[in-house]
Amino acid sequence: MCPAAVGADTRLTHTLPFHLDERGEHAMRIPIKATLDRIPGGTMVVPLFVGAVGHTVWPSAGGFFGSFTGGLLSGAVPLSAAFFVCLGTTLEFRSTGQILIKGGSLLGAKILSALVVGVVAARFLGEGEISSGAFAGLSVLALVTSMNDTNGTMFVTLMHQFGRSKDAAAYGVMSIESGPFFTMLTLGAAGLAAFPWQAMLGAVLPLVVGAVLGNIDRGMRDWLSPVCGGLVPLIAFALGSTIDLGAVWKAGVLGVGLGVFVFLWTGLFLFSVDRLTGGTGVAGVAAATTAGSAIVVPAIVAEVNPAYREAAASATVLVAASVVVTAILAPLGTAYVAARTAKPLAGQDAHALSKPTRADGDPVADGAERNDGITPTHEQTRAGDRGPRRP
Repeated sequence: MCPAAVGADTRLTHTLPFHLDERGEHAMRIPIKATLDRIPGGTMVVPLFVGAVGHTVWPSAGGFFGSFTGGLLSGAVPLSAAFFVCLGTTLEFRSTGQILIKGGSLLGAKILSALVVGVVAARFLGEGEISSGAFAGLSVLALVTSMNDTNGTMFVTLMHQFGRSKDAAAYGVMSIESGPFFTMLTLGAAGLAAFPWQAMLGAVLPLVVGAVLGNIDRGMRDWLSPVCGGLVPLIAFALGSTIDLGAVWKAGVLGVGLGVFVFLWTGLFLFSVDRLTGGTGVAGVAAATTAGSAIVVPAIVAEVNPAYREAAASATVLVAASVVVTAILAPLGTAYVAARTAKPLAGQDAHALSKPTRADGDPVADGAERNDGITPTHEQTRAGDRGPRRP
């Protein structure tokens, strides 16, 4: 083939979904990753939505296929554990104090936002639910439950994409809110639920193991830290495979409205606290979600306190809707805030902005290699060497 023809084919690869490979044969190439990168939070939102659609259409798919496919469809927890280990390798022990401050402040802001709404709503709704009208089914139980539990998997993956590893590690502290304890506390039933020390330790152990490995051996950090990015779409798909989109339809406009309210109200508290503690606000917006595990909380509360039994059924549906809605809004909002805060300030040193950064967002000295071992260093880029090619 003449050089002109080769050049023409090279140009076509930018416009057609196929190209000629090294052997001169046609090969299909679809820019899936590039398309996902153009969507705000796309590597999280799109797999999540695909998994939710699949679960809604075929909820028994995991049991039908079993084996590895079934494990993937229900594997959000083990995948998240692997993610925490890899993420932990990027952390440094010297930042432990910052993690405690960040996690404690976000946890306090989330609890406070639910407490304010709970106290105000209780004056009008009591322990029951609204029985008629556009807000039929709404209760204090639904409001508080949807605010008191953060989607930890989404938080840490969004922090890996848009924030800092130090912020992602803050969920080790925030995980205390998981379960019905703070919901019961907010509703006035403090002391009826508790967390065993084994469960508390298990929530942070993978992160601690990763941090130990990364701090005692830099090679482990360089080996495991790049894995975080690849786990993000898998975790999102597994999460989506546990969500029934029919719950949003059943809850109707009220369910969607609750999800929007939870995101905006808790997001306002969390964003403000994040900024006050030295953050950019990205971590606060990423934490403005409802965890999937919160769906079971209304039923647990109703068993402990029969006064909430009437509101439990409707609250379960509304909380499920909030899980879906906040799972969509949080990545979009996080990407928006990250883009706004990433804009360089006027008069800032352009050379400093161009320096590569480590996984925790701190700059790397000139000549030092980035964590992934693939991306070219600053000095390589200036010299015209793009570093090792991806396979």
